[in-house]
Amino acid sequence: MNLFYNKEGIGDTLIVSLTPIDRTRMEVEKKEDVVRIYDRETNKTFGYNIFQASTYFSLEGYSGPVNGNEQLLNELNQLLKDQGFQEQLTADFSPKFVVGYVKGHEKHPKADKLSVCHVDVGEETLQIVCGAPNVAKGQKVVVAKVGAVMPDGLVISPAELRGVPSKGMICSAKELNLPNAPKEKGILVLDDRYEVGQPFDFQA
Repeated sequence: MNLFYNKEGIGDTLIVSLTPIDRTRMEVEKKEDVVRIYDRETNKTFGYNIFQASTYFSLEGYSGPVNGNEQLLNELNQLLKDQGFQEQLTADFSPKFVVGYVKGHEKHPKADKLSVCHVDVGEETLQIVCGAPNVAKGQKVVVAKVGAVMPDGLVISPAELRGVPSKGMICSAKELNLPNAPKEKGILVLDDRYEVGQPFDFQA
């Protein structure tokens, strides 16, 4: 579950994104201040738009992705119930940007400019296909895990690149919108001050 709020850009509306929207099958259901967006064929919920959001939630200071927590999830579920929706939402609020360690690195079997990396992120090792020319075994890097929302709004999802599954993204300084990011293409390589699995807060 990803949350977005930008009052200046789209008005006092909280966007709750559960899965990517298929606009060819999209339907909407409105009850008071809540709009449910769903798949007309499967009835699966794509997400919700909540109007007059600041009257229900504390959103001051947000202008883009909203950091979710259990309290906000409980308030959101109570609002859905109060306004006549039966669905109750669940969410994983664990850090989505973490320090990873490149344990393995090999060339992609079907693409010269891609690499297949195995990256330790603390609790698991992820296979990530990476196109950066400077990625190498033994590096500490920033990993955007599945569900992460990049500064440009891109939501990281499981993918398959030229036939190889990829679960996450190894980030560059530019992709993280860090100040003084180099113009040259390449991932951000961290020094030994960082520990594998720790959250990486690029918005601090």
